[in-house]
Amino acid sequence: MIFYSLNKQSPDVDFREATINGQAPDKGLYFPKHIPSMNASIIKDIEMIPNEEIAFEVMSPYVGKSMPESVLKEIVAQTVNFPIPLVSVSENIFALEMFHGNTLAFKDIGARFMSRCLGYFVKDNEKKVTVLVATSGDTGGAVADGFYDVEGVEVIILYPSGKVSSVQEKQLTTVGKNIHAIEVNGTFDDCQRMVKQAFSDPIMKESLFLTSANSINVARWLPQQFFYFFAYKQWTDKKHPVVISVPSGNFGNICAGLLSMKSGLPIKHFIAACNSNDVVSEYLKTQVYKPKSSVATISNAMDVGDPSNFIRIQQLFEMDVSSLKNVFSSVSITDDETKKTIERIYRDFNYLLDPHGAVGYAALEKYLTNHPLQKGIFAETAHPVKFYDVVEPVIHQKISLPKSIENIIHKTKLSIKMDADYNCLRDCLLSMK
Repeated sequence: MIFYSLNKQSPDVDFREATINGQAPDKGLYFPKHIPSMNASIIKDIEMIPNEEIAFEVMSPYVGKSMPESVLKEIVAQTVNFPIPLVSVSENIFALEMFHGNTLAFKDIGARFMSRCLGYFVKDNEKKVTVLVATSGDTGGAVADGFYDVEGVEVIILYPSGKVSSVQEKQLTTVGKNIHAIEVNGTFDDCQRMVKQAFSDPIMKESLFLTSANSINVARWLPQQFFYFFAYKQWTDKKHPVVISVPSGNFGNICAGLLSMKSGLPIKHFIAACNSNDVVSEYLKTQVYKPKSSVATISNAMDVGDPSNFIRIQQLFEMDVSSLKNVFSSVSITDDETKKTIERIYRDFNYLLDPHGAVGYAALEKYLTNHPLQKGIFAETAHPVKFYDVVEPVIHQKISLPKSIENIIHKTKLSIKMDADYNCLRDCLLSMK
């Protein structure tokens, strides 16, 4: 598979180079030259096929000859070695629980896959690799876990001070060794902007072997297709096309879902479930894309005012808004609606949502109100315990802590505090060289 920059000013690359580069030299995101079609027999017999085989078939066309088949099979097996169950919540609504990995969030899939790919690609490299990543919450913990103690790799995680949950912060600031956290006095968009500046800085390119672990990286973005194939595998009513609601911040996860649909997965419609950061919802109304400053909400991982991956979604539909709207819609859910949804679904169905899953549920519920004959799935992207400080006051109960959280909750965070100034980041990175 060949990947090209969406800015179309950089050379085409293979999967290996796209993974190592992270972002193209012209600041564009890499995008596959063509969308592979999934073998129809795999779709037909999907219930009988092991998850690791499905994952291999999904990624094989993209990886191509960048690594031996045996290596790719081992990587996907290690990536999907935890359950991703489809759980009935109410009569017509099901939860795809994406949070059963090490860090209790959907980002574990992409982080596991990418860390193992990058480890393979740079194993004989003499220069240390610096992975630079911005997080609005869960990416940081997943990347820290995926890259922890990987030889020859240093990880720098930027996160917005006071705008991630206490559990998320502990997951990315207490790891140590080769994992370093930078606490930025600003928003996620500031963190993302600083990361992008680093990739386009010639001084940084000459001084460091720099790559990214955000969903801008194809090795983080593409394996998220697994979720949608596994959801369809568990969907019992194959004659009833499924609608999927995805909590959306930087739009990498839902973009992967749309890509799986373009590859032949029979999904009827995708809903981008947003919080008050409604750039995409407004775009679908006005057909004018206007980035905004992000707004802080209780579903903090979605607090993104300029989602990087939306350009990939536009490219999937060849910049045709009408074509996109045939299979894609977006709705914004307020914090008040989010809290009421958490309380109501716990009371009525004994199912505990995290704030992001609650946004997904509420958005799907609104869609089904207007399409009463349909059924749907929402992505439950994180374990509620990661947001216990939001959820517990709503349900008036304590959430028991999983062992993985108990082990870190009382640890002291280690972070470097920094203003949202790229020059400060550059000086910091060069000093850590």
